[in-house]
Amino acid sequence: MPQDKKTAEKAIEASGIVTLTTDFGLGDHYVGAVKGVIAGIAPGIRVIDISHGIPAHDVAEGAFAIAQAWRYFPPGSVHVVVIDPGVGSSRRALAAAAGGHLFVAPDNGVLSQVFEQEPNRELRAIDLRHGLAPVSRTFHGRDLFAPVAARLASGMEFAQVGPPLDDPAMLPPSAPRNGAGRVLHVDGFGNVVTSFRRGDLPTGGRVRLGNLIVSEWADTYADAPGAAPFLIAGSSGYVEVSVNRGSAASLAGVRAGAEVSAI
Repeated sequence: MPQDKKTAEKAIEASGIVTLTTDFGLGDHYVGAVKGVIAGIAPGIRVIDISHGIPAHDVAEGAFAIAQAWRYFPPGSVHVVVIDPGVGSSRRALAAAAGGHLFVAPDNGVLSQVFEQEPNRELRAIDLRHGLAPVSRTFHGRDLFAPVAARLASGMEFAQVGPPLDDPAMLPPSAPRNGAGRVLHVDGFGNVVTSFRRGDLPTGGRVRLGNLIVSEWADTYADAPGAAPFLIAGSSGYVEVSVNRGSAASLAGVRAGAEVSAI
């Protein structure tokens, strides 16, 4: 995959912002500990939560969440993404410079959709010496990713993170193939975000989703009749299957990862 390393390094000036995307939830101390580490290393850094509600261990959902959010932050922001079922194993810790932003995450595919959006990037394996001492085998979010993010947000040069890396772990491509796609995400309203872009479906195109065949289109949720599923171009850029004031996911009996077909 092409990487313009010098451009990636020189183009990124720290914004003083760190974002957090995790599957930690809010019932435990984990998020607070991560923020405490960042504050201890870089007290002036602003920390913004994207989500801590990613389903536990769901790398694909984490990949979708960060891919939808990172562009809306100032250039030079540092994005910490920790959905890490392999923590403490031989999986690598990854830092990336892409699209004028910096990312730190386990190398398990959680940055796959960011990399699809930004194929020109620089990648580095994070050196453990940048972590707390000792680095826990069960909490790299606190002991490794948070310290590295705090230092990058404070102006540490990206090249200092660790050695170059050119073979990141990747999830299967999100783009549909031969009319076959999948559910990328089900939001809190029950809207089903498919992997189809509007241009992937012909005018009048239909999709099969679970036990439904959906052919009606609407420009807004309010334009659609109640109770009937419909297709809509969602804010993420993907086609969604929705129900006006209802849950399309429940109606179709699907969740993230389910197959969607163009018919």
